[in-house]
Amino acid sequence: MPDDVGVRVLIVEDNVKMATLIRRGLRADGLLADVAVKGEDAIWMAGATDYDAIILDVMLPGIDGFETCRKLREDGVSSPVLMLTARDSIEDRIAGLDGGADDYLSKPFSFGELLARLRALSRRGPIERAPVLVAGDLRLEPATRRVQRGSTNIDLTAKEFALLEVFMSRPGEILERFQLLEHAWDYDYQNRSNVVDVYVRYLRQKVDRPFGVESIETVRNMGYRMRADGGRPS
Repeated sequence: MPDDVGVRVLIVEDNVKMATLIRRGLRADGLLADVAVKGEDAIWMAGATDYDAIILDVMLPGIDGFETCRKLREDGVSSPVLMLTARDSIEDRIAGLDGGADDYLSKPFSFGELLARLRALSRRGPIERAPVLVAGDLRLEPATRRVQRGSTNIDLTAKEFALLEVFMSRPGEILERFQLLEHAWDYDYQNRSNVVDVYVRYLRQKVDRPFGVESIETVRNMGYRMRADGGRPS
């Protein structure tokens, strides 16, 4: 995390011993740390305080971590979310990422790795967003999270939206998979992971195929590119 005094992290963990250990470690590293033991508490705390990051356990009493993350994003909380879980299946990862999480760490973990991931989440800092991104008849509004092709609204998950926003922010530019991971996920996937390819396929199924166009091109051995004209007939 940044060295500035006043960096504040919210720890959402119902295991009191675990929460205490994390808070003690963060404070020893110079950070401020608050604890919530329930998702409901995390929602009102994050709404009342601007946290630099949120560490969110999946297994919580009441609403679980996935639902808590979704509600935080619905409420406009943009703090980076690092999810903690004893479950490490790809389905759980996708559920967390689609719910608005930025990173995912499986238990047990080293505290050093936790700090490293928090630093990675804070590295980019605030992102200045254009009010509207346009490529041909494809339109994306970051503030309202609205996507349209012509006059047709398109429903996207949180990560599909984030990935499309990266593409539409850099039309005509070839983007490597690592760049897409860094900007849309902030997640330490291994290079062999095919998560980018999976989500590009999801996007094509929603923003291209129903309209008979191809806007996201595969550039062999390099990555992907969003056509500046919004797509050619497929």
